[in-house]
Amino acid sequence: MPQQIELGLDTFGDVTNGADGNPLSQAQVIRNVIDEAVLADGLGIDFIGLGEHHRADFAISSPEIVLGAIAGRTKRIKLGSAVTVLSSDDPVRVFQRFSTLNAASNGRAEVILGRGSFTESFPLFGYELRDYETLFEEKLDLFAALLRQEPVTWKGTTRALLKDQSVYPQTETPFTTWVGVGGSPESVVRAARYGFPMMLAIIGGDPVRFKPYVDLYHRALNELGKPVLPIGVHSPGHVAETDEQAREELFPDYKKMRDRIGAERGWPPMGRAEFDQEINRGSLYVGSPETVARKIANTVKSLGVSRFDMKYSAGPLAHEKMMKSIELYGTKVIPLVRSMLDEG
Repeated sequence: MPQQIELGLDTFGDVTNGADGNPLSQAQVIRNVIDEAVLADGLGIDFIGLGEHHRADFAISSPEIVLGAIAGRTKRIKLGSAVTVLSSDDPVRVFQRFSTLNAASNGRAEVILGRGSFTESFPLFGYELRDYETLFEEKLDLFAALLRQEPVTWKGTTRALLKDQSVYPQTETPFTTWVGVGGSPESVVRAARYGFPMMLAIIGGDPVRFKPYVDLYHRALNELGKPVLPIGVHSPGHVAETDEQAREELFPDYKKMRDRIGAERGWPPMGRAEFDQEINRGSLYVGSPETVARKIANTVKSLGVSRFDMKYSAGPLAHEKMMKSIELYGTKVIPLVRSMLDEG
């Protein structure tokens, strides 16, 4: 069990409804996300992560720009992506953007690199889905080389070669680079091979089922002669004053989001029984502060992780409800989790 758990928040900038029941503009959603992060910073929450998407239901396509705006209005909260889709981006530009963010925020930048669970960015930026694996493997290899901040010589099949190339701006202090893992052993071993902390995206089912991946990561690090590195968990949740209020507030909007994505992927519509099951025994952290804290503490202890990030946005769930959820997470859930972990 880690001595000190970091507790953060994630959002994809889900397009929410306004007071009139109609969707807000994506521009207003982005401004609201900045306000949500400012509130999180004031409450002492450790991290805010913004996901990258390129579709109508999520407003954030350029997390670093929004994080830069957040950096100017905050003091201590760590600022990261959740995730940066490296496969359809250029590793040099990703490094430059995050090294710039790191400078602007006085060393608070983090990047979580992943392949993403959505594929809209591939045709948008001219990449073929058949190259899904090769794109990520090669670009992660180049990104790892860039982090050494030495002249880079690199050759691959997915972009132009580099020969003794320096990349700027260099950082005063390195920014943390995570690899997001959805649950494949190959991804776990890859993160270990490059010596990157691992962020587990646990969005369904019992979190304990990911224990074999945690064990594999530790085993791979040991066999590769790497030091012990942080492991984090990203899961959805919502906090309200009572368990019943949290469930009733979240269900309609969570179902809309889940059913919209499910229709694209061939999933059946979500019923209330499935929703309740995910709260009771799965990876939805929904309820009163005490309920959510107890579930987070159990996950942290079961998996031995050092970071937990709650994805607090859910489809059209109103900005005001999310602000209240953030407030309860910062003022009540986090102190309770720390107390529960101290008690063992």
